[in-house]
Amino acid sequence: MSMPSFPGASASDAAARDLLAALASGHPVDTAALARRLGLGEPALLAVAESLRARGLPLARTDEGLRLPWPLEWLDAQAIRAALPPALRELAIEVHWELDSTSSELLRRVGDIADESFVLAETQSAGRGRRGRHWLSPPGLNLYLSCRKRFAREPAALTGLSLAVGVMVVQALARFGLSGLGLKWPNDVVAEDGKLAGILVELAGERGQGCAAVIGIGLNVRLTGELKAQIGQPACDLATLCGGRPPARNRVAAALIEALHEGLHTFDVQGFGAFRAAYAACDVLRGRALRLSGAVPAEEGVGAGVDARGALLLRTAHGLVPVDSGEVTVRPA
Repeated sequence: MSMPSFPGASASDAAARDLLAALASGHPVDTAALARRLGLGEPALLAVAESLRARGLPLARTDEGLRLPWPLEWLDAQAIRAALPPALRELAIEVHWELDSTSSELLRRVGDIADESFVLAETQSAGRGRRGRHWLSPPGLNLYLSCRKRFAREPAALTGLSLAVGVMVVQALARFGLSGLGLKWPNDVVAEDGKLAGILVELAGERGQGCAAVIGIGLNVRLTGELKAQIGQPACDLATLCGGRPPARNRVAAALIEALHEGLHTFDVQGFGAFRAAYAACDVLRGRALRLSGAVPAEEGVGAGVDARGALLLRTAHGLVPVDSGEVTVRPA
């Protein structure tokens, strides 16, 4: 697959992109020959390779030259559209080489960009998770996707949106034969070995005028051992779940876009109630002893599902306690 053009890519990105393009087959390429092909001195080439390693890309230097451990598939807006149903191929889809974060890009343009616009990036310099956590975003390995969606509902009516999006992600991945995935309140998709995807919903609106939501999804397609160590919590990827052969990233991106298109329209009309049963079927906290900390007084109890608004229900010695603060940390007791 040839390298697509990336809107807004700077000249400083060129060496990294050209190096990855030259190594995209997964076969080793002689370092000296590679330097000549790219018009770089060998020390400069190795410096570019080291910068990519520092960002999490597992570039190896062997006696045969530089290589990636697997073939690289570029994200490509045209390939994503081709994988969508014909009725959805006119959706606004942008693929960038690098952004601070896909959600930040949409938030900067939230008043100007078309509804149901999707932005993806090969890499992020400041990817964000919940509570301001940094989301590791090495180039070429995973999926970083955000969507802008306007809702007729007021912000207060969107409390269950991140949970509903979790259901949409699970449904999208089911198309690739992935089953048994779980949802951890309020915004994680998990597998048996750890976190597979994270969801971040940010709202912008005015009273009486509905609101716009920017919905960000970070999905692990391939994680190296080094990246798993940096994440600081158990994590999983599609490659592991698929026996080392994950589905093509462009096909996964298309499945996510299709699931979001359908699911967000349903949510706008019916709210979280349309997703509550599907969420309950995947709820990994139900029936587990939990400890909550953060924006609420520390509390221990047993997970009792979620209510009609998407608040976590904790069964405590004092009764059933609903928790809907996004600033809460939930851990096994």
